[in-house]
Amino acid sequence: MELQYCEDLFRYQRRQSRVVTVGNVSIGGGNPVVVQSMITSDTRDTEACVAEVLQLAEAGCQVVRITAQTKKYAQNLEHIRDGVRAAGCDVPLVADIHFKPDAAFEAAKWVEKVRVNPGNYADKKKFEIREYTDEQYEEELGRIREEFAPLVKLCKELGRAIRIGTNHGSLSDRIMNRYGDTPLGMVESALEFARIAREEDFHNFVFSMKASNPKVMIEAYRLLVARLAEEGDDWNYPLHLGVTEAGDGEDGRIKSAIGIGSLLADGIGDTIRVSLTEDAVHEVPVARALVREVGRISTSDSGFEVTPSWNPFEYERRKSEVLTMGGHQAGGMELVRVFTTRTKYDAVSHKLEQMGDYQPEIVLEDAGVITLDPRDEEAISTVNAESSPQMVTVADGIEMHAIAAFRLLASRLDPRHNIMLKDTLHPAQVVSDEFLPTLLRAAMNIGSLICDGIGDAIIVQGEEAPGQSLRLSYNILQAAGARIFKTDYVACPSCGRTLFNLQETTQKIREATGHLKGVRIAVMGCIVNGPGEMADADFGYVGGAPGKINLYVGKQAVKFNIPEGEAVERLQDLIAEHGRWVDAPEVAVEI
Repeated sequence: MELQYCEDLFRYQRRQSRVVTVGNVSIGGGNPVVVQSMITSDTRDTEACVAEVLQLAEAGCQVVRITAQTKKYAQNLEHIRDGVRAAGCDVPLVADIHFKPDAAFEAAKWVEKVRVNPGNYADKKKFEIREYTDEQYEEELGRIREEFAPLVKLCKELGRAIRIGTNHGSLSDRIMNRYGDTPLGMVESALEFARIAREEDFHNFVFSMKASNPKVMIEAYRLLVARLAEEGDDWNYPLHLGVTEAGDGEDGRIKSAIGIGSLLADGIGDTIRVSLTEDAVHEVPVARALVREVGRISTSDSGFEVTPSWNPFEYERRKSEVLTMGGHQAGGMELVRVFTTRTKYDAVSHKLEQMGDYQPEIVLEDAGVITLDPRDEEAISTVNAESSPQMVTVADGIEMHAIAAFRLLASRLDPRHNIMLKDTLHPAQVVSDEFLPTLLRAAMNIGSLICDGIGDAIIVQGEEAPGQSLRLSYNILQAAGARIFKTDYVACPSCGRTLFNLQETTQKIREATGHLKGVRIAVMGCIVNGPGEMADADFGYVGGAPGKINLYVGKQAVKFNIPEGEAVERLQDLIAEHGRWVDAPEVAVEI
């Protein structure tokens, strides 16, 4: 049977999952999507932790996570819980566990949920390359069962929940050697732990499949859902969605909307956390706005008897042919082009030199783009009969959601024709006072389609301000990995494990390296995901000990225990050593 992760790729329908209870909060089973966040205070500082939990709850956060690095840290969860409850707040608390099973045992006594990472809970990651025989592999699983099953029994006895939270950046050596650094490896890692839980008749758990690369994250969740369906109807566990190391500011919000939003738009996901390198309270309104945006997707679109033209479990760009318009080439393996309207172009034409990389490339009205309703088979047939490749888009005003409409177009249109994506089929008429919903909608709709391999050009219509719509266009392409035109940062959200001020440090690194186009730099507060996420970065800046920084090239640590005050300069030197440094231009203007 062919793998399937949602009922209908052309019509919204939420995945049906069982209910998991976390304190007084129900996740899954048709309940509204639950919004989570994580405090950044030191877990040993009871007063600070209680204050931050209360602040998050006041902002609308429904579940709050707290790191518990060791048993000693986990013991203080009792006092944090008591302080939160004494303040009249009943928000459920989650302990975040890495490496230390004894910390998980202690935490389960005091909080409503325990998150374990299969990659480092009773498993190891030393980047060792070795072949495991089936017998050796089973021996390793037996050892993990000995460590994990007692926690499952305790959680069952106390009425706790568990999150089996796989991270792309911290897969164990055992999984890496058998499955590689792949979505399949992420899924198999989680299923191994789920089978242990089920052997104990424990079902109060959720899954997560987090990655800093939205494409990897989306594919992993899709594959997990398909695999759960294969396992049987009673494997319908809820899913927690999140993009790790999304970063800060507009970039962090865009990357989160691409990863989380695209899955929610397919009906996948029961609880979410938007991870930003900012104060945790800023994550909550973004998550809530994203849930609201997905809630506007209509379920009234009729299903279509169409075979999808893309593989949702493995990214491959749609094979269109190259065409030239507006002095630029599009299609094939050319850059995904950025369109704008004549009105917007005229508004910025006097300051193009000041706009840096955010250039309008093609004017819509001058490009001869064919506009049609993808449900109109006659219109599709007419375009498919054209002898040369055309740029085609979906007509404004039709009553279809943008993702479904462009997927239908891609499935019916001859592959040689180019497709211009739109963020919305209902263009903005006035400049909106509220930019966040516009940003999230554009990132979710365009980013989702780019990650499906669909799209040769894009236009942002939901934002009326010309410069802002162009900046948003380019930033979406960057976050989706479709067009890298500036320095790319992988920055984790701060938490109680962080060994330096992550926000200040990230800003310093941006100021020093923000002109290095196409260089990817990871900024990690600790070693939990750091070395693994380095695989996706060119260079890494990772907290090794209090006040000390380790620098990485790829996933290999090359400089150790550098004093924090020198580390940014030493990072610049490291980039120069590898031939990737250029001096910053004298003048840099942002729009």
